[in-house]
Amino acid sequence: MKVLISDPIAEDGIKILKDAGLEVVVKTGLSKEELIEELKKDVEAIIIRSATKMTADVIEAAPKLRLIARAGTGLDNVDIEAANRKGIVVMNCPGGNTVSAAEHTIAMMMALARNIPQATASMKAGKWEKKKFMGREITGKTLGIIGLGRIGSVVADRARGLKMRVIAYDPYVNPEQAEKMGIEIMSLDELLPQADFITVHVPLTKETRGFINKEKFDKMKDGVMFIHCARGGIVNEKDLYEAMVSGKVAGAALDVFEQEPPPPDYPLFQLENFICTPHLGASTVEAQKNVALAVASQVVDFLVHGVVRNAVNMPSVSAELLPVLKPYLVLAEKLGALQAQLAEGPIQEVHIEYQGDVANLDTKPLTVALLKGLLAPALREDVNYVNAPIRAKERGIKVTESRTETSEDFLNLIKVLVRFPGGENVVAGTIFGKKEPRIVQINDFRLDAVPEGHMLYIMNEDRPGVIGRIGVTIGEAGVNISRMYVGQEPAKKCNVILLSVDSVVPEETIEKLRALDHVLMVKPLEL
Repeated sequence: MKVLISDPIAEDGIKILKDAGLEVVVKTGLSKEELIEELKKDVEAIIIRSATKMTADVIEAAPKLRLIARAGTGLDNVDIEAANRKGIVVMNCPGGNTVSAAEHTIAMMMALARNIPQATASMKAGKWEKKKFMGREITGKTLGIIGLGRIGSVVADRARGLKMRVIAYDPYVNPEQAEKMGIEIMSLDELLPQADFITVHVPLTKETRGFINKEKFDKMKDGVMFIHCARGGIVNEKDLYEAMVSGKVAGAALDVFEQEPPPPDYPLFQLENFICTPHLGASTVEAQKNVALAVASQVVDFLVHGVVRNAVNMPSVSAELLPVLKPYLVLAEKLGALQAQLAEGPIQEVHIEYQGDVANLDTKPLTVALLKGLLAPALREDVNYVNAPIRAKERGIKVTESRTETSEDFLNLIKVLVRFPGGENVVAGTIFGKKEPRIVQINDFRLDAVPEGHMLYIMNEDRPGVIGRIGVTIGEAGVNISRMYVGQEPAKKCNVILLSVDSVVPEETIEKLRALDHVLMVKPLEL
C-alpha cells in the first residue's frame, strides 16, 4: 500500500509508516499537475499539511485514494464534500500543536508590547535607541480573546498566569464554564472597547472571512494592540493597515496572511509598529514531532488495521454495521447542525430520544454524529467523530439519551431537545424508505423537509399576503425557492415557514425580509 507525503513532516513519522510495511513516497513542493500525476500511481493515502491543496479536481483524479490525512488541525485546504462523494476518509490531528500555537500568540504579544523585533533590527544596524523603543507592561492589562476554543483557552490560561484580566467573546461557550476558568464572557460589542490587547482564535469559514474589519476596528479602544495567529483571511488586512495608520491600533502582530507569502510591496511591511512571522504558530520541534507521530499512527491504523481515528467525515463504525447506520448518521448530524443554528444562546443541555427501529441499533455513533453537527458551527475543524463528546463536556453541555421501541407516527424517529439560557427547541427527524432523511418537527411545527443545502426559517403573523411578499422579496434578489414548507402555530397566531433555496440569500435580502410587515423572525440555515 502506497502513501504519498506531499508536505514535510518529521522523520519520526516516516519511520512509523515504513516500519509498518507501507510504501512511502516523499515528494514535497509539487505543482497541482505534478500532484495529480503522483496520485494516479496507485496512491491509497496522502499525508498533507497546509501547502497541498486537495481540491475537488485533484481528488477526482486519484483513482485509488482512500485516505487524506492532515498533519495538523486545519482542513480549509481539503474539499471535504468532494472526498465524501468518493468515499475518501479525511483525518486531522487535533491537539498536536495547541500549546505551540498558544505560546506563539503569547510570544507575539510580548514582542509587540516591548518592541523586541524593532529594537533588535536597530541594534544590528549599529544604533542604540533606548528611548525610541519604550514599551508597555502587560500585567494588569485586559486581554480580549475572540474565540475560546482549544487554542484560545490555552492562551487565556497563560495570560492569567501573567496577571492579565481575560475577557472573551464566544457565543458557543457557557458563561458558567468560562467563569470556572477565570474568564469573563461578553458580547463582541462589549469586548472591543475594553481590551488593551486583542487576539483572534476562530476558524476560517465563510462566516468568519473578513470578520475583523473596519467596523470592528472602529469599536476597539484607542491604542489597542492586535494579535492574529489563527487563519489568514479572517482579518481584513487593508482595514487593519488603515486602523494602524490612523493610530487606532497602536501595534499589530500577524502570523497568518490572506496571501501566503504576502507580496514584497505588502502595505503592512511599511509600518514600523507592525511585526510578523511566516506562519510559525505550529513550528516547534515538539509540535512537529507530535503531529508527525500522530498522523503516521492514524494512517497505519487505517491502512493496516482498518481502524478509523480522528476522522472528520465518518465515525468509527465496523464495515458490517456502516451501511445500516449511515442514513441515521447523516440524519443525526443534520439534526445537530439544525439545533446549533436555531439556538439563541450557548447550549447547556441536549437530550436525544431514539424511537422505533432506530432504538434497536447501536446509537452511540449516532449521538456522536449529532454532537459533531451541533458543535461544528462553533469549532469547525476542531471537532470530529472522535472528540465530539469531549468537546461537548469541555463546554459544559449536559448530554442525555433515551430509547423507546415504539414511535407513534413513524417507524423510526430521532427527537432532539436542546436547552439554552432563556429557552429550548425541539427538532425531530426520520428516515423515509431505507436512506432518505427528513426533518419532521421543529418545535410545534410539523413538516416533511429534506435537510440539505441553503434554507430560511421564517416566522410571521398569520395574515393574508405575507407569504407572497416573502416570496417576491427573495425572487427580486435572483434567488430561486426550490421547496417551501408552511405550518401554523395557532396558539401564537403565526405561520412557520421553512424554505429551501438554490443559492445563499444575500444579507441585504435577509434584512429586507426582517423589515417586512408582520414578519417576526428570519434565520438563514445551512444544512
